[in-house]
Amino acid sequence: MPVPTPFAYNQLFAFTESVFQAIGCPEADATLATETLLAADLRGVDSHGVARLVGYVRLWEAGRINAAPRVAVTYETPSTAVVDGDGGLGLVVGPRAMRVAIEKAQQVGTGWVSVKNSNHFGIAGYHAMLALAHDMIGVAMTNASPLVAPTYSLDRLLGTNPIAVAVPAGEQPDFVLDMATTTAANGKLEIAQRKGLPLPEGWAQTADGRPSTDANAVKDGGALLPLGGATGSHKGYGLGAVVDIFSAVLSGANYGPWVPPFVAFLQPSANPVGQGLGHFFGALRVDAFRPADEFKAHMDNWITTFRQAHAVEGKQVLIPGDPERDTAAHRLLDGIPLLDAVVKDLEGVGAKFGVKL
Repeated sequence: MPVPTPFAYNQLFAFTESVFQAIGCPEADATLATETLLAADLRGVDSHGVARLVGYVRLWEAGRINAAPRVAVTYETPSTAVVDGDGGLGLVVGPRAMRVAIEKAQQVGTGWVSVKNSNHFGIAGYHAMLALAHDMIGVAMTNASPLVAPTYSLDRLLGTNPIAVAVPAGEQPDFVLDMATTTAANGKLEIAQRKGLPLPEGWAQTADGRPSTDANAVKDGGALLPLGGATGSHKGYGLGAVVDIFSAVLSGANYGPWVPPFVAFLQPSANPVGQGLGHFFGALRVDAFRPADEFKAHMDNWITTFRQAHAVEGKQVLIPGDPERDTAAHRLLDGIPLLDAVVKDLEGVGAKFGVKL
């Protein structure tokens, strides 16, 4: 199995920021995009981090990403808004839209923002967590390239369509749920491909609907499977559908099979039903429901109670966000591990712009 090479966070940050500036991102946007992207690597979601930088550059080269977008609110009420991302990097559009939701929550208690005309926004958890510093609960979701077959379907009609919810606590670490509505995200298949590993059962199916452990099954015309497995995939299908509707049908973005693919070598639909990718964000001010300190004290009690639950032998009951937080602490000290294939891709894109990794 390939052995990853660790890279310091600051080294990857400087490299990535320089690449984003090289494709035309204003300095502030390049910094924001880099912070958003590397949040995935820090938290151990390697499928959505710097390994995807090459993909963003290819989309820009194909004319499918606007490096200097004018992100704007196109429709709003005191508690809701639609944001047009102007074809920009989702890594920039997402945080800006989430801040609109936070500002509305500051004014009226909650804020809800649906986004159109955007692109892949990294990990959903990053955006939801922006609310935590304001004593708010954050919600983030996005639709994605259609790689998922609904229950009993051979057709790929949905994306991995993740959902994230971040809840502030007091003395305990914050609660952060960040999950795809599929059994596994497509990036996990990409990692398996790079490592030459088979997939666990229940992740994918072949083009004719047979279960498959081949990491190339989706590339060969198969599909990812909704969360829930053989007897419960209707639940993941339902959740993925809700994300698609909130993110795109509500905003005017593309939905279902019309969502543009992340890979640049596949063209978007010739007959789109909307504009770009869609996201959905929510911010709920805790003190719109009860005093924030009181709520966070009870969150501490909730977290402690679940963390102290009797566990099966050799296991520990975790709170959503525990593994990612621990990974981030280690990677800030020991570096972010990158496979040789990722390093070569990054060195290649750096060479295009005279940026050294």
